[in-house]
Amino acid sequence: MNVERLRKIIEYSDSNRETMDAKVKDFYTFAGMSSDKEVLNVMQIVRSSFRKKGYLVLEIPFQDEEIGALCYKGDALGYIVLNTSLPKVNVNFAVCHEAYHVFYQENTFRSKVEFADNLYYEQEEEFAANLFASMLLMPESGFRFMYNKFREESAHSLKDTIFRLMNYYQAPYMAVLIRCLELGFPDTECISDELLNTDREWIRDCFIKLWLDCSILEATKKDDYFRLEALVEHVGTECVKDSYLSERTLGKVLQNMKKLYSELKGE
Repeated sequence: MNVERLRKIIEYSDSNRETMDAKVKDFYTFAGMSSDKEVLNVMQIVRSSFRKKGYLVLEIPFQDEEIGALCYKGDALGYIVLNTSLPKVNVNFAVCHEAYHVFYQENTFRSKVEFADNLYYEQEEEFAANLFASMLLMPESGFRFMYNKFREESAHSLKDTIFRLMNYYQAPYMAVLIRCLELGFPDTECISDELLNTDREWIRDCFIKLWLDCSILEATKKDDYFRLEALVEHVGTECVKDSYLSERTLGKVLQNMKKLYSELKGE
């Protein structure tokens, strides 16, 4: 992350915080939750909300670790496919990012791809989706409290504070750092190159030293495909019995699903 891009992100956040806060509160209402509560299991909350909007959320390990999520809207159902080859923290952020596109993006989309490692893009809709995800994962009031708590526990080390916040919110490193900058914490007035240019091994080593949960830095490799295939086959068989679908069409659907799955897995 270079300083110029970071500056653009913070400027966008400052200009759009109130508007995005209203959208986050609206999402909480849709999800049947109070906006002053932190989302302890974001996947559980967002998945059910997607279902109400006509989207299925699937978790599948991709061969390509540059892709965070695939989002497709068909005539009947929409699909959010999350790449579980990525660390759990990235998947958490990706599903919240996609929630913005599904619920609030002004320009409708039919299909799109989101990239995970370089989370912050130049397009305004991507800035908006990342700000929404950040505010949903890390609500301001709770985040301020936890920042001050972990700052004391970290002997005022910003680096260690960020890692403890990552662990607590199960959010990506850069998303946590940017959230600190958005909220104007005094320790973030001068960010070092070390904090801006990180790699996974460095983060893991720091987690180990602080006795934090390294499992959130791992890929879950969760795979929903076979459950989906069984569901499609079951429903399709019932439709064939009722003459709504031919066996040939069902066979093509299952064959195409297997082909797409193999492509994602790189097989």
